[in-house]
Amino acid sequence: MSDRGLPVRLLLGVAALALAAVVVVGGLALRPPGLLAIGLAAVVTACLAAGVARESTDGGPAPLEAAWRTGAATIVVLLFLSGTAAVGGAALTASAAALLVIAGLGVWLLRAGRPGGHRPGLPVVPPPSVAPAGPPRPGTARYSGRPGARVLALPPVATLSTVALGREWLTTTAALAGRLDPAARQAVVRRRQDTLDELERRDPEGFARWLAEGPLPGSDPADWLQQGPAAGTAPA
Repeated sequence: MSDRGLPVRLLLGVAALALAAVVVVGGLALRPPGLLAIGLAAVVTACLAAGVARESTDGGPAPLEAAWRTGAATIVVLLFLSGTAAVGGAALTASAAALLVIAGLGVWLLRAGRPGGHRPGLPVVPPPSVAPAGPPRPGTARYSGRPGARVLALPPVATLSTVALGREWLTTTAALAGRLDPAARQAVVRRRQDTLDELERRDPEGFARWLAEGPLPGSDPADWLQQGPAAGTAPA
């Protein structure tokens, strides 16, 4: 233990003992209705803290942890104020309340000023880097389920073979199951509609059979169609 830190530790220990003594005095000075009111206040604040923690997305404490911490802090603060009222009267209670408010505001400002709102002791995990999966196969669009992703390499559906159109349908189905920005999702939906229109144009009967079977998410419509030529090419 460092010699420089010894006086600080002694002061903190004395302050903790004084706080505990005042809290005990406050608990003894209260009648049962007062203790019941403190308990109800602790339950209410604990429920509020748990709700805030459950809705928080900045990596804060778990709801149960936030609930018991807030409930315990409420009990300690109210008993401390009760003890100061019993020991020093209204003037001491008002001073103690002001100090508690200032201390609480200081703690909140320190936590709010922490970069990124990161909790101490937890490592900062950077977002995973995704390496390119190589060039896409000819006639196939590439989609990414990451937020903010764009739809890349989209040749006109009329230039794709029927097999490539089937792959396009399966690829867009998988893309819609991921997380996409609204603009990217709209582009994928429009691409799917163009794919369906082109499949129906090439083989209306096969397309109707595929629809009649109630297509599943993994169903390839190309299996139901004749391998018709793409636009701009002559049939063999």
